[in-house]
Amino acid sequence: MLEQDGSIGNRTRGMGEIVEVEGKTTELAPFGITLAALARERPEIVGLTADMGRYSDILPFRDAHPDRFFNVGMAEQSLIMIAAGLSKVGKIAYCTTYSVFITRRAYDFVAIACAHSKANVKIFAGMPGLVNGYGATHQATEDLNMMRGIADLTIIDPCDATELKQVVRAVADIPGTVYVRNLRGKVPVELGPDYRFEVGKAKQLRAGSGKIGIVATGYMSARALDAAKAVEAKGHDVGVLHVSTIKPFDAAGVLDFARRHERLIVAENHKTTGGLASLVVETLYEAGIQMPLIKIGLDDGFFECGSQDYLERKYQVDQPRFERAILEDR
Repeated sequence: MLEQDGSIGNRTRGMGEIVEVEGKTTELAPFGITLAALARERPEIVGLTADMGRYSDILPFRDAHPDRFFNVGMAEQSLIMIAAGLSKVGKIAYCTTYSVFITRRAYDFVAIACAHSKANVKIFAGMPGLVNGYGATHQATEDLNMMRGIADLTIIDPCDATELKQVVRAVADIPGTVYVRNLRGKVPVELGPDYRFEVGKAKQLRAGSGKIGIVATGYMSARALDAAKAVEAKGHDVGVLHVSTIKPFDAAGVLDFARRHERLIVAENHKTTGGLASLVVETLYEAGIQMPLIKIGLDDGFFECGSQDYLERKYQVDQPRFERAILEDR
């Protein structure tokens, strides 16, 4: 792929390829390794995939518990229905495939067979947003918007390997159906050892001066931390609030953070309609708060193929975009 300067940029990752993350401490397959360990403690846990075992990091679970692993083939609707059925006989069903396949192909099954029936199904949806380099057919850039519309569904967008491992364990005890935006491969470690995930609770990762605050979700919270550190030398002390649970949404936590800042930046690996930005704007409006707010996310549209670095740069959701929003107020 040619960049604007004519050089060869980072290529699109191959299907299932493990990509190096430069300059970051990483953990390999935190989802699958944690699930395998948890299942040794919880015999009621089963794992399922729709022919995406290698690409969703569930193989460590398969290898540790082959008699509790089910590959249903390229059939996402069957994946969800079988998981719902297993939950009816006392199992906790962890299912994996790409987020785009869950939301576009099995949406009604998630809504009715799982959420409506309060099925104990935990969906770990991989490669959300621009993480997937295979273009519009594979990029779930509207999944948070879609899944928010399903009643009795918990939605979680973890930041890093540290939080993902905690989420894998936590969802086993969250009643009903849970949708998690899964991180795979070599996943960066961004959060400190004292970080603790709590469902429905936003976490302040960085205290600022009170001028500029960033509200972010998923790995965009790590981008926010990097940007905040980068501008610190220029005299800007930026606060960062990580909202890992999209539903139930911590409106009180967001309001408390907003009231302590003069302006906000909201960032997500998702379209800026229907996801975190919409939730923040709705929350501020209902509380009667008016304040400057910049959205960092994807515009409405379909997106091309390319490496994650290339796509983030092209669609303006990379770290320089954060820094511009902080320094130039645009």
